[in-house]
Amino acid sequence: MTGYIAVETTTATREDAEKIARALVERRLAACAQVSGPIASTYWWQGAIETAEEWRCRLKTKESRYAEVESAIRSLHPYTVPQIVAWPITHGGRDYLDWIEAEVK
Repeated sequence: MTGYIAVETTTATREDAEKIARALVERRLAACAQVSGPIASTYWWQGAIETAEEWRCRLKTKESRYAEVESAIRSLHPYTVPQIVAWPITHGGRDYLDWIEAEVK
């Protein structure tokens, strides 16, 4: 394992996704954040299937900072139950991984 992860959340608006992205990069909890969308999401919510347009925010960080990243996302996120998931970065260019290491304090 490299010790680096990609954390993802989704929001209802581009503005909310960009707010989360900027805040986590400013706080040095993520080296980089990418906002993409709109995406179509289909999910169960309160006993019914819902469909919504959402925006994806993907953050690159160190695995050791996950708890702080999750906490920061929750404090900024408007959803009652936000999607916050993480995947290990199993491989990556050494220069890119070194950059994440240097930027996440």
